[in-house]
Amino acid sequence: MSIQFKGRVAIVTGAGGGLGRQHALALAARGAKVLVNDLGGAVDGTGGSVSAAQAVVDEIRAAGGEALANGASVTDFAAVQAMVQQAIDAWGRVDILVNNAGILRDKSFAKMDVADFRTVVEVHLMGAVHCCKAVWPHMVAQQYGRIVMTTSSSGLFGNFGQTNYGAAKLALVGLMQTLAIEGERQGIRVNSLAPTAATRMTEDLFPADMLPAFGPHNVVPAMLVLASEGAPTRTTLCAGAGGFEAAHITLTQGVYIGDGPDAPEQLAERLAEVTDRAGEVVPGSGAVQGANELRLARSAS
Repeated sequence: MSIQFKGRVAIVTGAGGGLGRQHALALAARGAKVLVNDLGGAVDGTGGSVSAAQAVVDEIRAAGGEALANGASVTDFAAVQAMVQQAIDAWGRVDILVNNAGILRDKSFAKMDVADFRTVVEVHLMGAVHCCKAVWPHMVAQQYGRIVMTTSSSGLFGNFGQTNYGAAKLALVGLMQTLAIEGERQGIRVNSLAPTAATRMTEDLFPADMLPAFGPHNVVPAMLVLASEGAPTRTTLCAGAGGFEAAHITLTQGVYIGDGPDAPEQLAERLAEVTDRAGEVVPGSGAVQGANELRLARSAS
């Protein structure tokens, strides 16, 4: 069945180029009205102009779609609230939020300035928090919402020189986990997308012969699924070069050691058993860890 967004309203942040632009164009091509947000700054977040967002809006309109431009910084909550109100005033609702805005300030942790760490976290994590907070009451009121966080393999698995970026990106998965639980009864589904794509932010990381395969358009199918009416919730999809995977945070079966004076030594000796992934589970909530520990304690008594 074709995925369509007729009658839906989407906000895509960081949509003036790269992945965000492709997301906005794809949503519009399938019927969504799209508010295109982009600060229009440099890769490190400096500067700003609404021209990048407006160019994408012009593309959408030229193809027969409906779109509006917005140049708010996602780090400014008041500006984000005004952005959401702009969509509400124009179209009466917000159904989809794609948190895509981001910057890079890469350096090894030893050489990184704390201000650069904080700024990256502010854009990626707090920017998404601001956007989610602003759309949340509208999605609750209409009992429908789809939110997509843009995470990264750097957050899920680590990457040299990206402690700030990786910390922010994995934090978005934590935000997704609880928002999905809280939004379930309200018809709000929250997911994460980990793209591998050659964009303005990342193209220098790819060998030249790999650039065509990792075009940002190859990530879009995963976003469309996560933003669709039939979307899952609490799912992290990975996408790049036409390939798709899912990433999970899991819990092993573990072992019971108890609280004796030699518990640290026993744990060190049995660590391979503790980390054995046979029978691992994907917990439905944080309570599963405590429940598993109680099971282990009871089984030992």
